[in-house]
Amino acid sequence: MQLPIKITYRGLEKSDNIDNLVLEHATRLEKFCDHINRCDVAIEQPNHTHHKGNPYRVRIDVTVSRGHELVADEKQTDNGAHDPLTKVIHDAFKTMEGELRRVVEKQRNEVKTHAKSRSPK
Repeated sequence: MQLPIKITYRGLEKSDNIDNLVLEHATRLEKFCDHINRCDVAIEQPNHTHHKGNPYRVRIDVTVSRGHELVADEKQTDNGAHDPLTKVIHDAFKTMEGELRRVVEKQRNEVKTHAKSRSPK
């Protein structure tokens, strides 16, 4: 990514593994949009003393040229199948990829519209 990515931790320790995972996902965002101005990622564990419920939250703020600010906010839903934090990070970036695709299509006027209905004869 051309600009540095700002990663903020709230309620949990900073981790190089998590930083690398976030950077890896963030560089993928350039595939969907080549004019990203800013990318801020906040990783939270609001109830760090509890082990059940929704212990992790990831919020991604991306600013794209032409004044578009996009937000992806994901919370953990614990199904026990994956590492909870990496799953929430993955889900948040998947949501952001969809948002970027939508904005880029809109900027290129590629938004699909419904075909006009025929007028009665």
